[in-house]
Amino acid sequence: MELLLDSLDPETVASSATYTYGISGLLLRFLANLLITGGIIRFLYYPRSKRRDYFFTFILTSTTIFMLLYLLDNVRIQVGFALGLFAIFGILRYRTDTLPIREMTYLFTIIGISVINALAKDLSYLELGVTNAIFVGVTWLLESSNILRHVSSKQIIYEKIALIKPDRSAELLADLKERTGLNITKVEIGAIDFLKDTALLNVYYDSRDTNLADNFFKRRFGSQMDEV
Repeated sequence: MELLLDSLDPETVASSATYTYGISGLLLRFLANLLITGGIIRFLYYPRSKRRDYFFTFILTSTTIFMLLYLLDNVRIQVGFALGLFAIFGILRYRTDTLPIREMTYLFTIIGISVINALAKDLSYLELGVTNAIFVGVTWLLESSNILRHVSSKQIIYEKIALIKPDRSAELLADLKERTGLNITKVEIGAIDFLKDTALLNVYYDSRDTNLADNFFKRRFGSQMDEV
């Protein structure tokens, strides 16, 4: 009887209802956050990059941040922790390889969405849905070729140094197109080594795919030219 009376106590019922609502709210918000961030990564980021390692990183980062912030009760801790995350990832480096600018942008986007979904507990689900939809829409528009033409760049060590003269730019462009098979639209001439008769060229070409290997070779070629 005492157990029954305790279960019917208003404070006990209220705490139980709050607990149930908290669990359901947590699961609902987490599912929504996972669908939004997972959708952005899978359907907007992944088709161009094909990087499963970053896919793995983004999903776990989003999940970790959401859970940490949602379960923190102190508002000051929540805000301070969120700002600290942005500061940490602002100087983030993965081992010896710097995080590319596109991946860093997506990482900030995923962090921002997760922070909003975890902290905005006073917003209605409609308001939260509209906020997430804005993120998705803006990202889709920027990834769409209808708004901006996607141009990739590559660095080439070029040995036909006679073609780097301004009056032979057309010949240079034609030679690069023939030898690389790329639809090159612009060529920039960087460092020139007259001892080896080579020049470092930045070539820009139309492409939907990203090539992260270029980031490594850019640093490698750049350091080689600096040593010269």
